[in-house]
Amino acid sequence: MEKLKVSVKLHCPAKEVFTGWLNDKVHSIFTGGEKAITSPNEGGKFSVCNGSVTGTNVEIFPHKKIIQKWRSSAFEATDEDSVIELFFTFKDDYTLLTITHTNIPDGMGEDLKKEWKTKYFSHMKKHFDKKD
Repeated sequence: MEKLKVSVKLHCPAKEVFTGWLNDKVHSIFTGGEKAITSPNEGGKFSVCNGSVTGTNVEIFPHKKIIQKWRSSAFEATDEDSVIELFFTFKDDYTLLTITHTNIPDGMGEDLKKEWKTKYFSHMKKHFDKKD
């Protein structure tokens, strides 16, 4: 199993990023318009990126941290779910979003790291930069 850690600075309050992650419409913007069905509740199921990623909210610490079981359609049926931990830290005039992604099937870590940066972070930066 592999693990990775990626971060992005977003020019907005942590609350906006946090609530956006758990909101269908905003999460869709975070992925460039791909369909998102989210849940704001612990134990709630989600399906994002047009259904290619599914999972469950494990723990939610309002505006601070989200832990999710996370599964890509690229995983083999025998692969366990991976786990993402999202940390939302507000500093000065920006939020540092840090994602720790663990229990990744061997050989998929680099591709997932690239996906976080191109699929999520690039769209998130555009979304929050518009608000300036």
